Amino acid sequence: MNRGNERAALKRLLTASRLVTVTGVAGVGKTRTVLRVAAEVQRAFPDGVWLADLAPLPQADLVAEAVALAVGLRDQSTRPQADTLAEYLANQHLLLVLDNCEHLAESCARLVDSLLRAAPALRVLVTSRQPLVVQGEHVFPLLPLPPAGAAVTLFTERARAASPTFALTDDNRDEVARLCRGLDGIPLAIELAAVRARALPVRQIAELLEGRMADRFALLSGGVVAGRHESLRTAIDWSHGLCTAAESLLWARVSVFAGDFDLAAVREVCDGDLEVLAALVDKSILLGDGGRYRLLDTIREYGLELLRATGEEELFRGRHRDFYLRLARQFDAEWCGPGQVDWYRRLSREHANLRAALDFHLTDATGLELAGSLLFFWIACGHAREGRHYLDRMLAVEHPVSPALARALFVSAWVATMQGDMPTVAERIEQCRPHADTAIAGWLGYLASICALFEGDTGRALAIAEEAARLHRSGGDPGTGLLVALAGQGIALAFAGQFDREIAVTEQVRTLSGRYRERWMRSYADYLRALAEMGRGDPVAAVSYGRDALRFKRQLGDSSGCAMAIDVLATAAAALGDALRAARLLGVAHRMWEAVGKPQLGAPDLVATRVAVEKQARATAGDDGFDAAYAEGLGLEPEAGIDYALGEPPRAGAAPSTSGAAGWAPLTRREREVAALVAEGLTNQQIADRLVIGRRTANTHVEHILTKLDFTSRAQIAAWAAHQGAA
Repeated sequence: MNRGNERAALKRLLTASRLVTVTGVAGVGKTRTVLRVAAEVQRAFPDGVWLADLAPLPQADLVAEAVALAVGLRDQSTRPQADTLAEYLANQHLLLVLDNCEHLAESCARLVDSLLRAAPALRVLVTSRQPLVVQGEHVFPLLPLPPAGAAVTLFTERARAASPTFALTDDNRDEVARLCRGLDGIPLAIELAAVRARALPVRQIAELLEGRMADRFALLSGGVVAGRHESLRTAIDWSHGLCTAAESLLWARVSVFAGDFDLAAVREVCDGDLEVLAALVDKSILLGDGGRYRLLDTIREYGLELLRATGEEELFRGRHRDFYLRLARQFDAEWCGPGQVDWYRRLSREHANLRAALDFHLTDATGLELAGSLLFFWIACGHAREGRHYLDRMLAVEHPVSPALARALFVSAWVATMQGDMPTVAERIEQCRPHADTAIAGWLGYLASICALFEGDTGRALAIAEEAARLHRSGGDPGTGLLVALAGQGIALAFAGQFDREIAVTEQVRTLSGRYRERWMRSYADYLRALAEMGRGDPVAAVSYGRDALRFKRQLGDSSGCAMAIDVLATAAAALGDALRAARLLGVAHRMWEAVGKPQLGAPDLVATRVAVEKQARATAGDDGFDAAYAEGLGLEPEAGIDYALGEPPRAGAAPSTSGAAGWAPLTRREREVAALVAEGLTNQQIADRLVIGRRTANTHVEHILTKLDFTSRAQIAAWAAHQGAA
């Protein structure tokens, strides 16, 4: 689909305007065009090109959260996310792509306006069916393809992908142009029609579509033609009409998913099977990539209409929620084990569906249980702010006493602890205490010990943490619960200066973690051991333990854990006489603490240690030297800052990128694999054999790559893929 002129115009607009909104009817190709533009201009943005796909987002008040996640900001503080995001982007020269904003236009407009005011070098590229109506916005209407030119080319390419024997000839050229005119040049409608070339000649496709279009227009009041929306609707109607009953049913049911999903989810939620799923992929209803499937937004909307017509929307949304509740329960049960990183990745893939499940019957007991079961996703995987968002909304209404309520209350207290919001922690503990069983009483004990530490009462904190460990050993949670309670003892002993006792407790955590083969609490034990080694006067050992803690915490996006580890590394650097390194590390840590909430979580002993380190480093480096080095650390991106703290060179490819808008964009994961194999010189049959797919599927992937990149030969794909690999 050649959009060369439009892309060139958009690139010119981006040099002159800081906000460009690409509008157009559904199916016109807004996303595809914008992703191509983003990939082509990425070198003009030193801080990268970042993509936030807002289509799966269920709530307007999560827009800033989704954008922050997209740009790599792990902000867990209690400050408004838009404010933190504005500060984060203030000095960055980047392009932010916001895709599918129409259902959240008002919230997007407010956020974009605030970001543009705060970040003078920021550019924003938006796709939406309607303008955002923000001052300075330049609206770029993306028109359908010219029926006699690009539309014919698109149909031909897609028809050839569906049927390798299809060819555009003098005999069918006029019929193809007629069909494209009938579909108003809308790319999605043309692609859906082109799939039929596998079974029907072009003339028959055009006649059938014209017949359906005439029937639809006859139903419109006053005989007024509804325009391009009706052209797309007719194409989708026809595609639906060609589905079997089983395919139609599955199309409707999978529309309850947000974002992408896998076969196991389809089987459990929708009673679907691989054969029917593959048929929907074959008809271009579903898009498949690497074992994951998704619906285009327009196709999903149509599917939801089908589902509502059956009267089963509530049923299948409930089954969707229950599936993800079972997944969350399994995640919670298996967290204390060797699969923590795998679980983190799996739930990150399912984030959009977890949000959709949480939003369904938000205030009932099932919603409470789901939010509570995601405890470690909230606190260990960098989503404390979002966890608090859902838990606060759920707990704002009255619930009957239940295990789900008790757990939600203690999870809410722990999330608030991660944000340094101790008044809320104390309030939630008191609300939860009357309903607590032995395990939850143990968890509450840990949180109460943290409250005591924040009040400077290390003796009481130690006693409470010891009681929490006893509860977990005697029938509470002998896994993560016991590990956390022991860690609470370790923190209290460190603050009390009892380092030999702290090491003894820390070794219990390390031994128990080894028994379960879990790493999250083991990394906290490494941090505590680093504190102890500093207390015993061995900064070299402290560096070793601190880096061990940091290496794992980065894998989970554990922002507060990373900041704590870097703080202790700064303390060790100052003790080793490297004042400039200590200053840089304090800058790196401070940037992370700003994203978490209160620096050092507001803990008096941690704050005092940080102040002492700065004083020591300033005395050695001088104010000017310290300030310059501190500014260097503060200016590092989080990943680069972690690399520096670990004493490692910056990671290759660690520079900002998009989730599909730069580098290999706009290709899917599977298309990237195919392109790389084309670059190796493999034929389509060899590619099919290598990837264990059908030859026709390989043909389709190659045709899609040619279309998306506006190429005409495999040699162009090979050269392009080789360049991407080198880059």
